[in-house]
Amino acid sequence: MFGKSKIPVLNAPQVPTRSTEDSQSPGVPQSPSAGKQPPALKPIAPKAPPKRKGDSRDRSDEFYELKTNIHRKLVENLDLAAMGTRTDDDVKDEVKQVIMDLCEQEDALLNFSERQRLVSEILDETFGLGPLETLLNDPHISDILINGPKQVYVERKGRLQISNVRFKDDAHLMHVIDKIVSSVGRRCDEVSPMVDARLKDGSRVNAVIPPLAIDGPSMSIRRFGADPITWDDYINFNSITPEMVDFLRACVAAQMNILIVGGTGSGKTTLLNNLSSFIPDTDRIVTIEDAAELQLRQPHVVRLESRPPNIEGKGRVAIRDLLINSLRMRPDRLVVGECRGAETLDMLQAMNTGHDGSMTTIHANSVRDAVQRVETMVMMAGFELPVKAIRQQFANAIHLIVNAARLSGGPRKIMSIAEVQGMEGETVTIQEIFKFEQLGIDGSGKAYGQFLATGLRPSFFDRLKYSGVELSPELFERRVLLTDNKE
Repeated sequence: MFGKSKIPVLNAPQVPTRSTEDSQSPGVPQSPSAGKQPPALKPIAPKAPPKRKGDSRDRSDEFYELKTNIHRKLVENLDLAAMGTRTDDDVKDEVKQVIMDLCEQEDALLNFSERQRLVSEILDETFGLGPLETLLNDPHISDILINGPKQVYVERKGRLQISNVRFKDDAHLMHVIDKIVSSVGRRCDEVSPMVDARLKDGSRVNAVIPPLAIDGPSMSIRRFGADPITWDDYINFNSITPEMVDFLRACVAAQMNILIVGGTGSGKTTLLNNLSSFIPDTDRIVTIEDAAELQLRQPHVVRLESRPPNIEGKGRVAIRDLLINSLRMRPDRLVVGECRGAETLDMLQAMNTGHDGSMTTIHANSVRDAVQRVETMVMMAGFELPVKAIRQQFANAIHLIVNAARLSGGPRKIMSIAEVQGMEGETVTIQEIFKFEQLGIDGSGKAYGQFLATGLRPSFFDRLKYSGVELSPELFERRVLLTDNKE
């Protein structure tokens, strides 16, 4: 599968030496001092071995230079055509052997652990995303934040911490960015210095490069692992209670329009994905996203993704364009990853005109703030609509608002499940059915509190019953559903 011959090993030139007998053979003139005892010479101190614990920066630079050289030689000798006909395991085994041979030819002073690290990193560069592979293989990491080649932060269990992962330089980081965005048909260069993309597991990627990023390329990865968070995980993490899950399941089955609100990193997309799992398999679902993240398990799903403009500034397809087009695709339910602008008006109109059971998310800090955010985004559509008309559209379209949040110390909670009751004058009336009440912060800086049922029964309770969903009225009795244990 590789080149015809391996990289040749250059042998050191042989220097001819003369033996003692040759120097004293007949016909060879002897020096006047021949036969005399040579003067005593000072013993030459043995040459000190190279320092292995010298300047860490120099050692790191030497390691990266060696890795770059071996990787370059490896690429030159790979037979790409033959690689396509082999299994991944076979290819990796053979490439690993070639890398080890190249290490031997380089005659580098590496100990066993350094040699194994070198082989592993070159394999990651060849078949994966280089230094990121170690972080992507850690299931406890939820976010990877790269601020230039020398500073990489990760979030583990809700806490940000610096990692020991480094890139060689800006060019190395740019190579990894290009590898990610090109796999989904995107590009990132000086003409398009900002890009959204996704990994194979659905994780969301955002990259910004110079000249917009002053200190070098920057990239953030929002993990969406191969084993997504389920409702069981929500309950085990004390992010929600079983009673609240039963209520949400009933609302989805009864085709209630649901709006998920929360700040950045609060888990809106994960919550939307889990709510979508309650949609019956008989419904035709159309999903619309900027970067495809949703992983619906139903068989009848059409996935749409927006497209940025090309190098000439043409060809852009926005969320709003996809949403308008999706109405001609006979969807039973629309699931929009996030409403950020003018598409909000079209989403509200779709919910009001026969697409019950649709869902979307928006950025907002609370249930009440969500109403104001929707008003602002509807105004971005370019129509001078009265505020009362916008609120009326909102009150008629949205049945339920679910507020997710990330609290101090990292825990994510479903802060509120509220019903939109309608209008009173020019005000949208909202009542909370379930809520989380924070009681304090424990010694480790982690917020704790309790989930409450407010004692208010939703006005659409009868609609749930008519849809074939049976919920006990006792579910809504005022009581404490769950209390976090203070550590």
